[in-house]
Amino acid sequence: MAEAVMGKHHSDFKRGFQSGISIGIGYFPVALTFGLLAKTTGLTLTETVLMSLFVFAGASQYISLSLLTLGTGIFEIILTTFIVNIRHFLMGTALNEKSEDEPVVNQLIYSFGITDETFSVASMKDGVVTTGYMLGVISISYSSWVINSGIGHLIGANLPKTLQESMSVALYAMFVGLLVPSLKKSTKVLLLALIAAAFHTIFSMLQLMSTGWAIVVATLLSAVLVEVVETLRKKKRGVISNEQ
Repeated sequence: MAEAVMGKHHSDFKRGFQSGISIGIGYFPVALTFGLLAKTTGLTLTETVLMSLFVFAGASQYISLSLLTLGTGIFEIILTTFIVNIRHFLMGTALNEKSEDEPVVNQLIYSFGITDETFSVASMKDGVVTTGYMLGVISISYSSWVINSGIGHLIGANLPKTLQESMSVALYAMFVGLLVPSLKKSTKVLLLALIAAAFHTIFSMLQLMSTGWAIVVATLLSAVLVEVVETLRKKKRGVISNEQ
């Protein structure tokens, strides 16, 4: 019986590993760029690798680099990355519906490795999602992210000093690259970005708070405002539909 269970877990892990290879390949250039930018931001190789080891969240790590560049305090950085990653609650809840009935401790272990990409692969899998499968998907993607972050930092350390300093511009180019595709697909995202930018500009001009808090408050206010507008629009549509 025990051998059969072990064999099943090994088989699930293997299938998960194979499914995660595409994620590992996709993480290669992004993690490499993160490591390179981390070097130009001033992080050591150890700090860069540890951030990837303990955070394992691409968008949050890039945002952290930007906030560190601005001299933002640690509390503001933590709060900002928490807000950015709130979507993980929804992904975790959705994935729980597909998960095999296993001990909660197993789910807690692999929940750390849930990213947009690993969630997408797991959610599209036919049938239930097992711990073995998730660990297989996460092991290859996590390894790729951490290792290539370190490689990127080493590459950055060998670049000419002038080029290292100019790479800070690439950080903002990366954010633009991440934002534009979302803007094309959703008017809501465009509205959110514009309102957040407007709030941040006002806070910065009036010097009401530090840069870090300006980002946090602008993000929260814009998110609340957009959701309120969206809710009112849905209610209005519902009233019109009922009248018809």
